[in-house]
Amino acid sequence: MTSANKTLPPIGRIGKPALYAAYIGPFQSAAGWLIAGSMWPGYDPVRQTISDLAANESPVQLIMSSFFVLGGVLTLLAAIYGRTLAMPGRVALFVAAICTFGLTIFPTPLIGYSIEHRVFAIASFVLSAGWPLLAMRKRADAPWIIRPAASIIGTALQTMLALWFLSSWTDPTNMTVGVWERVVAVAQAAYVSVVLVVCYFSQAKTPSKKQ
Repeated sequence: MTSANKTLPPIGRIGKPALYAAYIGPFQSAAGWLIAGSMWPGYDPVRQTISDLAANESPVQLIMSSFFVLGGVLTLLAAIYGRTLAMPGRVALFVAAICTFGLTIFPTPLIGYSIEHRVFAIASFVLSAGWPLLAMRKRADAPWIIRPAASIIGTALQTMLALWFLSSWTDPTNMTVGVWERVVAVAQAAYVSVVLVVCYFSQAKTPSKKQ
């Protein structure tokens, strides 16, 4: 390590709340639509979106909305306690969480659509796809998963999935939009979790050095 690197302040560490959120995140993401969907006879998870489960006309609105809120809270914990991530990435996750609350407050109708819901939903998907690039660190002592190569690849893959879903979502003739939304939702939640867990255990192997 060069003398220049030795003068750099230490990278923040992943806090336990973020680690716990990482463990719960992917499971709650899938559990919400699995539980709510199973309780709505006639609901089609292939053709209908997750947001339909939280529509005002939905018999399981409260259940799905609760899972949306839980997902937003977990993302907030990741943003606040994911101190290893560069600050712009943490801000992106924070705003994505706020957007999750927004799309819950403004549910989509089963017939037609809500402008407010779409704005919050699109912003959430875009931020959830782009945050890895914003969280990137170029320092040699940063965990490999947030260094440039991994961050760029992660962002590219997440962006392709998000764009695929958004193109399906805005196409009224698409009959598989529900499938693509679930793929993207689980992938985005899982990626946040993987990054946080990898960072936490990478740093656990490297004790803090006295400055």
